[in-house]
Amino acid sequence: MAWWQAVEDAFPGGRGRRSLWSALITLVIAVLITLVWLAGRYEASQLQAELERDTADAVSDLRTQLSRHVQALQGLQSTLASEAFWSVEAHALLRENRDLLRIEWRDKDLILKNFVDSPLRAPVFERSPRADTLNETLQSCLRARRSSSAAYSSSYFLPQNDGQGFEVMELCLPNMQAGELVGFTVVTYSLQELLNARLGNSFGRRNEVSFTEPDGTRLAIAGSQRRGLRVFTAQQLVDLPGNTLVLRMDGRRSEPDLFPNVLTALVTGMSIALVTVMVLLAKDSRRRLKAERDLAEALAFRKAMEDSLVTGLRARDLEGRITYVNPAFCQMVGLHAEMLIGHNAPMPYWPPEMVDEYQQRQAIRLAGNVPPREGFESVFMRQDGTRFPVLIIEAPLISVQGQQTGWMGAVIDISEQRRIEELSRASQERLQATARLATVGEMASLLSHELNQPLAAIASYANGSLNLLKNPGAEPQTLDDVHMALRRIAEQAERAGRVINSVHDFVRRRDQTREAVPPQALLDAIAPLVNLQARKLQVRVHTRVEPKLSQVVCDRTMVEQVLLNLARNGMQAMDWPDCRERVLVLQARRAASNAEQGWVEFSVTDLGVGVAQDVAQQLFTPFFTTKPEGMGLGLSLCRTVVEQHGGHLEFEALQPKGTVFRFTLPTESCGRTDAVL
Repeated sequence: MAWWQAVEDAFPGGRGRRSLWSALITLVIAVLITLVWLAGRYEASQLQAELERDTADAVSDLRTQLSRHVQALQGLQSTLASEAFWSVEAHALLRENRDLLRIEWRDKDLILKNFVDSPLRAPVFERSPRADTLNETLQSCLRARRSSSAAYSSSYFLPQNDGQGFEVMELCLPNMQAGELVGFTVVTYSLQELLNARLGNSFGRRNEVSFTEPDGTRLAIAGSQRRGLRVFTAQQLVDLPGNTLVLRMDGRRSEPDLFPNVLTALVTGMSIALVTVMVLLAKDSRRRLKAERDLAEALAFRKAMEDSLVTGLRARDLEGRITYVNPAFCQMVGLHAEMLIGHNAPMPYWPPEMVDEYQQRQAIRLAGNVPPREGFESVFMRQDGTRFPVLIIEAPLISVQGQQTGWMGAVIDISEQRRIEELSRASQERLQATARLATVGEMASLLSHELNQPLAAIASYANGSLNLLKNPGAEPQTLDDVHMALRRIAEQAERAGRVINSVHDFVRRRDQTREAVPPQALLDAIAPLVNLQARKLQVRVHTRVEPKLSQVVCDRTMVEQVLLNLARNGMQAMDWPDCRERVLVLQARRAASNAEQGWVEFSVTDLGVGVAQDVAQQLFTPFFTTKPEGMGLGLSLCRTVVEQHGGHLEFEALQPKGTVFRFTLPTESCGRTDAVL
């Protein structure tokens, strides 16, 4: 049979079959005991459910009877015009209901007008005057007045002349005539008689019925119990307006019969157990085979995935020994997995000159210090001795039990990335040099115009001096004029020299390391060159520097070139006949900062024609230009320089006309922090 074959596969050999039958017998006994216990539990639950139903029925009967009392009292209120007739009707109501002890007629101010005590027993307020027990009555009548319906008081103990007493509660029913309150009807109930008269005959024969408070204190008890039987208890809330009682019913029932159920349970249990065991064994065998296939497929998939990775994987235990490497890691360092697994520091792929540093770093890691999530850079050595940079991302290796068993690291060879970065840096430097030469060429055209003025003045003063000196009989005043002309010649020569030196200093500068520079110094450095073109284009230049600005950390030459390019672009944007107001504003002020990072914002504002929408989308694109003689590198170079400093370059249109270019530079504290990182 197929199922028996599954059993043989699961338990091969005679010893396995003995283990199987032992398991079967144990299972059958357990099932039998469970069935017998469940049968007893079922019968007990049936008895408990029966008692719960009786309790619910008793509460329903009690509420029905109390509702009838309210209806009878409402009928009694309709006879208030005749006090004699009211007394007769009240006596009749008390004779018919043993649980009613007293009925009172009170006006709307709760002043007693008439009352009738039950004729079936002595008056209940002889020992305790009625005035001493009015507190609960007043409370219930206040609730009745607010709700315009019947309200019950809390129960209280009423002592009697025989030294005993009982618990009572009161019902207050408002009398409404033509929508107005004219009085109250107050009824005193005996809780004990309420149980005896309403529930004792029907539910008290087999159970003990009692009223209890929410904390379990019994107020009244009716019925009886048989001794020596198991006690079942059920409770129901009797929720009355203004008062809440708990009706408790305790019933004693015989224990569920045990032995009549054993034979049925035995046969049923044996059948169920045998069928269940066979089915479970067959299913377990199929699940085991399927699990083995799934595990083999998962292992094969993981192996194929690890072999195809270009990222090196390395696992180490808590003592630093390598426990796993993938083929990518082996190819990266040029060593076989057998040469690496089980190896501890110093690792064969560590450069000899860095062994001490790497051992200290590994000791820190094994001490439990988690590395940064973004990883850290290091240098490995191949088997042939070549060094190459790597990025290592390492995290704790957590087992299925949630315990750390070691460290798992991903190793990425970043040699190609570094090579590309170097090529990009060199290309950017060449681009910057080209742009600088283009800028200097444009400045040279301005020099030819600006130098004409001082040279023409020098020539004029020189000719005038020669004419004065040709006259041999010159007066002393003539010599003073010659001296004045020579001073003017010297001043104009000095002015021409300053123009030439400003351009010479700009061209002569090379890339320097970043340094802390005051913002005012950057603006002062470009002022001579900006003023040259400003005079030519009739532009007024305003410089505004916020007081007490921190120094910025930057490559001074490159930032000066950014400011100069933006200033020249702004002045050229205003070189139109329709532009009447030509003002260029160079400004430096504090930008948004925090405790870790501070920034200074530089802005260049013009009142020119602005930037068209189609041009704005390509404004920073290299080699895009709207100038016939331009190269399209100025703004692209500016953005690159600013972003290399960690800042951001942007522009914004002004209303009604003009454009403002803004960029940010880090302050001295921020720049030093970046350098450390």
